[in-house]
Amino acid sequence: MDLFSGLAAKIKGQNKTIVFPEGEDERVLGAAIRLQRDGLLTPVLLGKQAEIEATAKKNNLDVSNVQIIDPGSYPAEDKQAMLDSLVERRKGKNTPEQAAKMLQDVSYFGTMLVYMHKVDGMVSGAVHPTGDTVRPALQIIKTKPGNKLISGAFIMQKGDQRFVFADCAINLELDAQAMANVSIQSAATARLFDIDPKVALLSFSTKGSAKGDMVTKVAEATKLAHELDPELPLDGELQFDAAFVESVGAQKAPDSAVAGHANVFVFPDLQSGNIGYKIAQRLGGFEAIGPILQGLNAPVSDLSRGCNEEDVYKVSLITAAQAVE
Repeated sequence: MDLFSGLAAKIKGQNKTIVFPEGEDERVLGAAIRLQRDGLLTPVLLGKQAEIEATAKKNNLDVSNVQIIDPGSYPAEDKQAMLDSLVERRKGKNTPEQAAKMLQDVSYFGTMLVYMHKVDGMVSGAVHPTGDTVRPALQIIKTKPGNKLISGAFIMQKGDQRFVFADCAINLELDAQAMANVSIQSAATARLFDIDPKVALLSFSTKGSAKGDMVTKVAEATKLAHELDPELPLDGELQFDAAFVESVGAQKAPDSAVAGHANVFVFPDLQSGNIGYKIAQRLGGFEAIGPILQGLNAPVSDLSRGCNEEDVYKVSLITAAQAVE
């Protein structure tokens, strides 16, 4: 089954609601209308109703059946409840006056709808930079129990081939504990896409073939990841060829159940992860789907500002599937 056909089947009938803080953007608007028309989820658009309707008219779109919330005219009682909830959540880090100003930002407003369980998830980033999506999520939704960080994964797909690459979007540096956490998070993301995870923690060394602090970190991360999930097939430190090519894995790591068969690749830092997925995308012809934010208490997804309507549609399917899980 095609990747997104599988996601659509997973979320159809689950009645998940996703908020789109950038409802005035034509790409977001078009995707939201399609998602509702296809019966996959219920979209909630944030923005000024007149501007959303004007954009819809310009693009021959019908928004008559789509829920629109204008934060500026949100009912006073509901706005006060949201303000009180935000002040409480920030635990003295923001005054009521500061919190009220934060809620004028659609990213914070949308995040609060997720936090207060008014919606099941959020998709943003078509207009706003990544920080505007991630910062409110970390401050308000926060990480799942046992997670001290979030990370960003990409699904790399070409034909029947499907892999997970992480962290390719969020953390500049990973220590051993963080790399272990990203490994567990990425395995969960793999299962979301019906990938039976076999996790390789990558290095320029395979099983001690080189020495140095960078190698020691990955070996320690492998040990910690095993402690977090003893049943998960994972191994490290592995060079990419040892992780991916069966004959090389058999030669370099003959006792490994993962070497040569890995489908989830965890990079030791953001630099290598970002470079790696873009090489696979541009030279290898893989479609890079993401970044998928991992480790949050509720699903929030970050779009690229260069996205198109189809990207918004697909990321929304992923977000709704995370909500189902």
